[in-house]
Amino acid sequence: MEMVRITDYDDGTTLIAIDRPKRKNAICAVTAIELQQAFAAFDRSQTQRVAVITGSGDDAFSAGADVSNIPELWRCIPTVGITTEKPVIAAVGGWCVGGALVLAMMCDLLVAADNAKFSYPEAKLGFTGGLISALPTRIPHKIAMELIMLCNTIDAKRAYEVGFANRVVPTGTQVDAALAMAREIATFAPLVLKTLKRFVTQEVMPQGPSERMAKAARDLAAVRESEDGKEGQRAFLEKRAPKWVGR
Repeated sequence: MEMVRITDYDDGTTLIAIDRPKRKNAICAVTAIELQQAFAAFDRSQTQRVAVITGSGDDAFSAGADVSNIPELWRCIPTVGITTEKPVIAAVGGWCVGGALVLAMMCDLLVAADNAKFSYPEAKLGFTGGLISALPTRIPHKIAMELIMLCNTIDAKRAYEVGFANRVVPTGTQVDAALAMAREIATFAPLVLKTLKRFVTQEVMPQGPSERMAKAARDLAAVRESEDGKEGQRAFLEKRAPKWVGR
């Protein structure tokens, strides 16, 4: 992978890092697909139990969508384009902007460096993917609307105070702190963790229209990109009966 680094540890944890420091780890079309593939591989693994998502360096977790190469952002959002029932922890240092805030919001836990800054400026820019509408289900409504409507930036201390971050640690230690949390979780019963996460994400947390739409796009993309999808196109062009394999 060109835009994402994956490190699998023997203790059952996996570190997934957006690796575009010169672009402040902005998520382009390729990055979104690579993140989706990285999480899919993590989910399939028989040994890896907890993932940590971060950005290269301490200056930015991610500057959000790369406007020079617009991504299908839903692809890399946990519980939306990423269907794993295993725990996912965000390790955020520096700027966490726009779509990156949505990514961090959808993780199960979040460790913030003390230089972390969270911002959602789409109302200033004139577009939105709508997934941010789930923010009021994770922090108090008025605080969420302050981020969404006033485009205000909140720092790590404020994120912790309103329940968006679980811990605030010195800058440069956020990945180690998140991995320590992941290693503790990796010693617990995986079936219990999966079941409770499924209950929370599918039965307890409400899903907004953009989230439902993105999940439909995910499911349709899986059919389109499947072996059968490609076989169907080939068979049509070659004027023959398709040979289905069911995957």
